[in-house]
Amino acid sequence: MSALIRAIGLHRTFSMKGGLFKGRQQLHAVNGVDVTVERSEVLGIVGESGCGKSTLARMLLGLTPPTAGTIFLDGQDVATLGRLELARRIQPVFQDPYSSLNPRRSVASIVSFPLDVQGIGTKSGRRAKAIDMLERVGLPPRYADSTPGQLSGGQRQRVGIARALVMNPEIVVCDEPTSALDVSVQAQILNLLMELRQEFNLTYVFISHNLAIVEHIATHVAVMYLGRVVEFAETATLFGQPRHPYTQALLASVLTPEPHLGIPETGLGLSFPDPIHPPPGCPFHPRCPQRIAGCDTERPALVREAAREVACHLYPAASIKGVKP
Repeated sequence: MSALIRAIGLHRTFSMKGGLFKGRQQLHAVNGVDVTVERSEVLGIVGESGCGKSTLARMLLGLTPPTAGTIFLDGQDVATLGRLELARRIQPVFQDPYSSLNPRRSVASIVSFPLDVQGIGTKSGRRAKAIDMLERVGLPPRYADSTPGQLSGGQRQRVGIARALVMNPEIVVCDEPTSALDVSVQAQILNLLMELRQEFNLTYVFISHNLAIVEHIATHVAVMYLGRVVEFAETATLFGQPRHPYTQALLASVLTPEPHLGIPETGLGLSFPDPIHPPPGCPFHPRCPQRIAGCDTERPALVREAAREVACHLYPAASIKGVKP
């Protein structure tokens, strides 16, 4: 397979107000991320809130330009692509299906809007294609002239999916697409996404904090912490044998249906480190139960260990074959 998306050395820095007597401060939301997504795969990106998942997603979509680094789409630098061409090839499905839809437009006009922007077909042809796509995502034609306010949350998310797919994109970036939905509706939307992936040969980048959902839908998983990828592996490998202590803690935090086990204890504490003033060395070391000498002074590189990549001093680069350059 060939890499459809390849991001190299991505950085995104935001300038933040530092207070009345302080100058502006730099927030490194994404801090040196390399990502590769093969064609037809599903890359799951997980981590706590504030780790940089959504910022990375917006950079892949072209909505937020990187401060540094390069994104290649099928071998071509996206900086050389026009906005219309990029939108034809990569589309988003957002977290909140209500705020991402225009409440004053009909469902059919919302779905056909990308076709309007691209100037594809006639007005009647665009409406017909929109209605066809609505039917494919499980909404009968009678909803075509409804407004988003007349639909349920799950129906609105189906509209968002239809709008994303009406252009026949190669890639869909899903940023927490089920977190605002009821649990029963989440399952319906996830099953729909999996069906559409097979039917349209789609490649997904799936952002989520729900590890159970990521395990269900992703083929590969990247774990982010404070703007960096700390572990990357195939889904079965990562969930079966997590290497990084942060990944282990995340998996330990997943609730189980066994009532006698109670609420899981991750050992991470209640506080998240300040991203404006990250700790020296490994950014995870203040919360890490396995920290060793050097963790507080030297940042570990993301190195390859067999079929995975991990950034941790417990797995030094010198002892791992095939170190990633």
